[in-house]
Amino acid sequence: MWSFFARDPTKDFPFEIGEVVWNDLDRGRSLWSIHKGKKKSSGDEVSVFSFDAKTGAQLFELAKGAMKRFKTLRHPYILPYFDGFESDKGVFFATESVEPLESHLSKLSLSGQQKSLYLSWGIYQIARVLNFLINDCNLRHNNICMSSIYVNSAGEWKLGGLEYVSSVEEGPKLPQKMLSGLDRYNPPEYSDHSKQRFITKFSSDMWGFGCLIWEAFNGPLPQSSSLRSIEKIPKALIPAYNEMTGQSPANRPNPAEVISRLRRNGSYFCNNLVDALLFLEEIQIKEKNEKNKFFASLSDQLDAFPESICRHKILPQLITAFEYGDAGSPVLAPLFKLGALLPEAEYQKKIVPCVVKLFSSNDRATRIRLLQQLELFISHLQPSTVNDQIFPQLANGFMDTNPTIREQTVKSFLHLAPKLNYNNLNVEVLRHFARLQAKDDQGGIRTNTTVCLGKIAHHLHPQIRQKVLVSAFVRAMRDPFPPARNAGILALAATQQYFLLQEVAARILPALCQLTSDPEKSVRDNAFRTIKGFLGKLEKVSEDPSLKESMEADVNTATANSANSSATWTGWAVSAVTSKFYRSSTEKAANSKAAPKIGSDQYSSGTPSTGTSSINSSIDKEDVKVTDSTSDYEENWEGEGENWGDMDSSPAKSKSAVVPDNVGAGNEGWDTEDWGAIEDIPEESTPTVSRREMNWNVAPEYSSTAKPASSHHPGSSNIDFIGGNFGVTQRTETKTHSDWDDAGWEPLDDASQDNKMDEAKRMREEKRLQRQKELEAKRANRTGGAMKLGSKKAYD
Repeated sequence: MWSFFARDPTKDFPFEIGEVVWNDLDRGRSLWSIHKGKKKSSGDEVSVFSFDAKTGAQLFELAKGAMKRFKTLRHPYILPYFDGFESDKGVFFATESVEPLESHLSKLSLSGQQKSLYLSWGIYQIARVLNFLINDCNLRHNNICMSSIYVNSAGEWKLGGLEYVSSVEEGPKLPQKMLSGLDRYNPPEYSDHSKQRFITKFSSDMWGFGCLIWEAFNGPLPQSSSLRSIEKIPKALIPAYNEMTGQSPANRPNPAEVISRLRRNGSYFCNNLVDALLFLEEIQIKEKNEKNKFFASLSDQLDAFPESICRHKILPQLITAFEYGDAGSPVLAPLFKLGALLPEAEYQKKIVPCVVKLFSSNDRATRIRLLQQLELFISHLQPSTVNDQIFPQLANGFMDTNPTIREQTVKSFLHLAPKLNYNNLNVEVLRHFARLQAKDDQGGIRTNTTVCLGKIAHHLHPQIRQKVLVSAFVRAMRDPFPPARNAGILALAATQQYFLLQEVAARILPALCQLTSDPEKSVRDNAFRTIKGFLGKLEKVSEDPSLKESMEADVNTATANSANSSATWTGWAVSAVTSKFYRSSTEKAANSKAAPKIGSDQYSSGTPSTGTSSINSSIDKEDVKVTDSTSDYEENWEGEGENWGDMDSSPAKSKSAVVPDNVGAGNEGWDTEDWGAIEDIPEESTPTVSRREMNWNVAPEYSSTAKPASSHHPGSSNIDFIGGNFGVTQRTETKTHSDWDDAGWEPLDDASQDNKMDEAKRMREEKRLQRQKELEAKRANRTGGAMKLGSKKAYD
């Protein structure tokens, strides 16, 4: 009756028992067969050790005794016991997922320094656990060999084979092993009774430890005499190895002595891997300055460490140290470097929560390091995480009082832009960019704001892009800081595909022409090159109007084709610059405005993102309509000098210039521009003449050999962050100049000419004042909001 009600212990076992993956019983080296297993509740992988009762009664008793030892002995380097049961069929118990050391080493792909470090760490672990058993627990293992060592996913060596464990108090008697495959590991005193009186509590285990060291470098031990072959054993380990495998048990060292001796400087256990892993085990009791020094050096050492140890051993301890300790910002560099080793699912589970938590930190050092490491983890962040949890915290950096925080925040959007939704990118980010470009007291930050805007231009919504780019870059071209002016020029060149040809002629070229007389030669050089490029584009369309559509193809596209844009006329526009320009320009700019030091670290050079923009997919059709988004955008950019088109708040003041409503619709309104006094040719009195009548004789070699602007300096456009410098690679150009001295100017009568000039000047002044009054009246009646394209815009 009782057997009827008895429950099957297999059903109560919380682990599924799968197929056999290793069986050492057939070779007479171990009692156990190893099965794949899973935890029923979570699906986590485990290993299930089983012993079949049919093998024999004596071995069955050994197996049951071994399971009891596993239950009671706990140590980081002893095979951990999860659960188990005994039945008439045999003994079963579950541990963490492991594989036998023999199988592990046969598949080990490490070589060179990595393999050497890995084996030293494994041997060190066994020395530690032997020291624990012998000196702390007064126990002998009596079965140290390759068959009793198992390796987990983190590359840690775990001690098993507890069938023959005995107490030191039982005396020097050696156990009788019933497996023939273990006879080769018996020490000399096992068969030589005269030596048994010299047996110590650690002599038999240290002999086995010597056998294990030999097998780690040579493979399974075929016979005891093979221990004399030491060619493959590291020289630093040979003295200790020879003592362990000595014939006299009295001369074998204590494991504590072996550890102490081999941990000295230059010894076998003294290396970066062992040092790092031991430090992480004791990190909670380390001083803060010790932790900072350790983490600062860890990143460079990780490349020499085995990947399994980095991923499963070091990384979890770094996460724990950050979340529950005071590791601080220095831990971020190795943390993100190791995070790259994780598969995507694990990364989302382990690293992303840490990243989100980090962005909410108030520690400036943490925020700076986080922004500097952004490119290492941004690809793993989902757009929803970036927009909902990270962007609100990151946007606070735009208003931080620390210039380095502001600068790193600006540069971070080069990586974040593809993942931002419409509102965050086209409204919030641009609002902060406008304020920084106009009001920030750091010239480098104003410069990098312009650079970043140029680099993320292809991610912006086309309508927003048309409203912002020209005004932003023209503003930068009026900055007193020379690199900022350079950034504006180069950004115009790099984003030329987004400008209408009418806008090029009416707004961009006039602004560029003002910089042809800039005090800084590099600015002048870049201005001339860019002007030539834009003029070449306009000239092509003038000669073949059918090209206009292809020239403006990217204006209304959400993302420009990077391959196409690199082949366009701006291929010559920009390249890297030397540090000389930045130093000289900074010194010259110091007279007009102080150029404060921009952080202590170098500004990194970036490259434009070439990935496909996610703007279209990220815009919710219900939330974003063309009219609504435009009005919201205009309201956010209104007032206090934050409009890209207004230069009132800019430190650089220029002469008053007005762009009328009908720009490009004829000559009306152009007389209000302060082009300077043209005393030689009165505007009103001089009759209209054609180019041929004016006899502007171009040098013959120009017309015959000059190439279009698009053909000068082929290459890909690339705006660089300052810190670094701005400029273009200088190239020698020949036969491209116009012979202005050959122009056939007719001499004018001095008296009549003076009268005509005075009259023309008076009429121009009257007309300018009248037009200015009309514009001021219109501005007074104008409602608030951002400037519309084509609207009249004043530059003070």
